[in-house]
Amino acid sequence: MTLSTPIGQVPRIGAAYEAKLRKMGITTVRDLLFHFPRTYVDFSTITPIRDLKEGEVYCVSGTLLDIKETRTFRKRVSLITALVEDKTGAIKILWFNQPYLVDSLKPKDEIYLAGKVVRDKEGIYISNPVHEKAGGGLSAQAGKSLTHVGRIIPVYPETIDVSSRWLRSIIKMVLAQVKEMPETLPQEMLRERNFIPIQKALWQIHFPDSMEQAQQASRRFSFEELFYILLFILAERKKIAQVKAPVIPFDETVMKRFTGKLPFQLTDDQKKAAWYILKDMEKPRPMNRLLEGDVGSGKTVVAAMAMLSAVKAGYQAALLAPTEILAQQHHKTVAKVLTPFKITIGLLTGKTDRFISPKLPNDYIEISRSKLLEKVKNNEVQVLIGTHSLIQDTVKFGNLALVVVDEQHRFGVKQRARLLHRTTLIPHLLSMTATPIPRTLAMTLYGDLDLTLITQLPNGRKQIITRVVPPAGREKAYEAIAEQIAQGRQAFVICPRIERTEKSPKDVEVKTVKEEYEKLSKEIFPDLRIEMLHGKMATKEKEGIMRKFKFGKIDVLVSTSVVEVGVDIPNATVMMIEGADRFGLAQLHQFRGRVGRAEHQSYCFLFSESNSFFARKRLKALEESSSGFELAERDLHIRGPGDFAGTKQWGIPDFAMQQLTNLELVEQAREAAKMILEKDITLKNYPLLREKVADFRERLHLE
Repeated sequence: MTLSTPIGQVPRIGAAYEAKLRKMGITTVRDLLFHFPRTYVDFSTITPIRDLKEGEVYCVSGTLLDIKETRTFRKRVSLITALVEDKTGAIKILWFNQPYLVDSLKPKDEIYLAGKVVRDKEGIYISNPVHEKAGGGLSAQAGKSLTHVGRIIPVYPETIDVSSRWLRSIIKMVLAQVKEMPETLPQEMLRERNFIPIQKALWQIHFPDSMEQAQQASRRFSFEELFYILLFILAERKKIAQVKAPVIPFDETVMKRFTGKLPFQLTDDQKKAAWYILKDMEKPRPMNRLLEGDVGSGKTVVAAMAMLSAVKAGYQAALLAPTEILAQQHHKTVAKVLTPFKITIGLLTGKTDRFISPKLPNDYIEISRSKLLEKVKNNEVQVLIGTHSLIQDTVKFGNLALVVVDEQHRFGVKQRARLLHRTTLIPHLLSMTATPIPRTLAMTLYGDLDLTLITQLPNGRKQIITRVVPPAGREKAYEAIAEQIAQGRQAFVICPRIERTEKSPKDVEVKTVKEEYEKLSKEIFPDLRIEMLHGKMATKEKEGIMRKFKFGKIDVLVSTSVVEVGVDIPNATVMMIEGADRFGLAQLHQFRGRVGRAEHQSYCFLFSESNSFFARKRLKALEESSSGFELAERDLHIRGPGDFAGTKQWGIPDFAMQQLTNLELVEQAREAAKMILEKDITLKNYPLLREKVADFRERLHLE
């Protein structure tokens, strides 16, 4: 058996388990051995029976004196009772609904047990313990061969019917049978950093002799994974530095005309961001810049300046947005600021094909998809804005020089890469996000990606008052909405679901758009103009509702997360979110950003039925943090970097993701990667490292 052996060829893994493991991403022996524990339980201390105390969890060892099955009279639940004795005394054991134990355990068996000691009217007993037979007796030496008790026990990420107990048995068997375990790190690196060799490290991370050994093994593998990531990223960056990109000269006159036509003054942060981007585009290598700015900070205007620069130099620009609503919003915003410069701007989504001509700057021209694509190919459409539709192979650009990706974390890296490799020259890339990424995470995931921050909000904006509202405060929240609407303002009400299904029956406390619309329009605000909006509606119906809301013909809009980004209603001052615990912090912050877009004081009310401490902590963080950057840091610490960054997209194991906040380890991995590349840029002398980098290239493509 080797690391590349298919998982289906491992003894004791039949077709059913093979299918379940594949769903967990485990297809080879290597995947199985690198499916690391998420935590450990220390059952290594064997306590004498006479020292057991009620309410505590213990591990004991002894001889089974008796075992039998009974059934409760009313519910006919199977009860297995046993008696176990050691040199200091005996104690009753009770298992629930495990009748097979009567056949697998027999009197005189020597066993280890771990469980909680509880008391009933007859005295104390161990309830539903984990157990394991002592194959080699009860000596300390024999105890080292145990798998499930009597030692530090690994607890794994699980799925239905794939338990930690089953995984422990299989992984231990496989570890013992794998003959070839090639060392993946260079020997000099192992010596310098005092890392455990790979074979020992795998044993210690799964079946550690001590928690210190588990931590040493975890540190080695975390460093190793970060090292591979950074080795790959830095090697890719060196390649990109040698690739040619269109040179787009900075035209100061055009930029002064642009800013002079704006109905507002750019903030200092916007000016700096635009300067960095425009100077990057003058270079003959592809720009790769991430523009981070809070909701409503004016990133789109900065992107428009970059697009204008590209077009005035004779090239095309593309803007990729994650949703249809956001794409349409960008189309309107960009058209407003760019049409004075006689630029043709197209819109391409799943359902909409249109463009704005310089001859008719205020009108959309509906057009067939084939005609729009022909115009794009012939360079007649200079700026193309759209959703995933832009990535399709049918979209051919005549002279693409700039790609802007909004909310870049929502697109898989391979999707973005497809847009970047459409022309001979590699276009410049500007990624934008209103979900700020903590610096440590950005430094690791994006390597040497240039980072630009917009932290200032436009002048005159007031901080949004955010409150977590208990159930008793609902009436007051409704009164606040009524008061705002009486002043001529508007409100959003967000619900987690559109309607109930068989999986969300009536007794489940989750608000739906359709039910809330009925309740608000008939019971709470019968005199107000209320409409609903959700993803199942036709495009034209959604557009019509948003148009009515924008022009003040709707007082309250009940919606799903479809309004999360791209909706600009300056007159809306209340954001009420039902089931707030069901949304991520970044998503909640996006919702909040739909209000407070003008000079009026705005409010965000968060409702939650959850009693979870974790949920309350997250909502409290939103209540206390007005800055997206501060919220991102708190989100990182609450959820962990794996959830924050999207482990699935990056293909980075959870154990390595947890180390992304460890700046010291990240720096060490970066330095090690740089040293290797300085000595051997092609990794010719490090075949295993070259193989690893190739593996990462398969999993992920960085721009």
